[in-house]
Amino acid sequence: MNKYNGNITSKLPGVETSIFAVMSGLAIQHNAINLSQGFPDFSVSEKLIASIHQKMKAGYNQYAPMPGVPEFRNQIVAKTARTYGVDYDAETEVTVTAGATQALFTAISAFIRDEDEVLIFEPAYDSYGPAVLLNGGVVKYIQLQLPDYHIDWQEVANKISHRTKMIIINTPHNPSGSILSNQDMIELDKITKNTDIIILSDEVYEHIIFDGKKHESVCAYPSLVERSVVVGSFGKTFHATGWKIGFVLAPQNLMNEFRKAHQFNVFAVNTPIQHALAEYMTDPENYLHLGKFYQQKRDFFVKRLSASRFKIIPSYGTYFQLLDYSSITDEGEMDFAIRLITEFGLASIPVSAFYQKKDDHKILRFCFAKGEETLEKAANILCKI
Repeated sequence: MNKYNGNITSKLPGVETSIFAVMSGLAIQHNAINLSQGFPDFSVSEKLIASIHQKMKAGYNQYAPMPGVPEFRNQIVAKTARTYGVDYDAETEVTVTAGATQALFTAISAFIRDEDEVLIFEPAYDSYGPAVLLNGGVVKYIQLQLPDYHIDWQEVANKISHRTKMIIINTPHNPSGSILSNQDMIELDKITKNTDIIILSDEVYEHIIFDGKKHESVCAYPSLVERSVVVGSFGKTFHATGWKIGFVLAPQNLMNEFRKAHQFNVFAVNTPIQHALAEYMTDPENYLHLGKFYQQKRDFFVKRLSASRFKIIPSYGTYFQLLDYSSITDEGEMDFAIRLITEFGLASIPVSAFYQKKDDHKILRFCFAKGEETLEKAANILCKI
């Protein structure tokens, strides 16, 4: 095929192939255990799969309504009310999306104009910044404070200007596994009160939280919820990341703008899966114990690392565990992560990839959403290093 000979000025000149694709590709190439990309390696509920098949056979195979199947949105509203005590309107304040990343991109596209400033806490999920830049916005990064990845709210207050349009928060936090506290939400409320700042709250790991901790959703704070766009994911909750089913909650005035962008970005999302999930969610038992399930996996993995030279950084949510290797080698994170694959057969993600300037703290991220046999093998490798 002949190549395009015109001038191309990249809108994302500094963006390379996603670190997840890079490390997973190397894992395949070297037949390594893949604890890099965040996906489970165990089965989805047979009951849920059977329900999707039944919905397909029943004829639910054409376009769903743009906001999502009504029964599904009703169940999302019921789940949110049950979990956080807040009532959204299923007709005007809930939209089903093709995964959380699409929801995040659409939300940013709907509200960010040229020169609008967006505050992003790093290490940050890698889609936030590029989405802002593609929409003409300006990213202002604020680093979470080590060793526990907490927010310095005075720094946040100092970074806010008359151009600040949005603050993106993520709790439970990928990649660190940290969580925001009640005091964090109070500080966020103080800083944004009487402003036009929109909160984009990435809560895809809302049901994966450990040690008796509570997920502090913006949904539970009346003066925050009125300015917030909340993003959730059923891929994370039901072990089905490949289905790419997410959702957005927002007050009607914000949702109106979100849907204007959503209808031209995606329009409709997988119909039979929506119908099946609507049915599956009528039983809260199908999602209420997810934290306990993953805490057992975290504890299994961490216990088997007790004899290793890695320092374990506490994970209070998500299905990621950070390990500090500074007592093992002075190698940079990317170099050590690659050597871990090529020499030891184990793939991880360097946390430096979640920083704009690739800040290197000698920390790697491992996904423990795996079977015990896989985690055992991975821990044995790490204990030998």
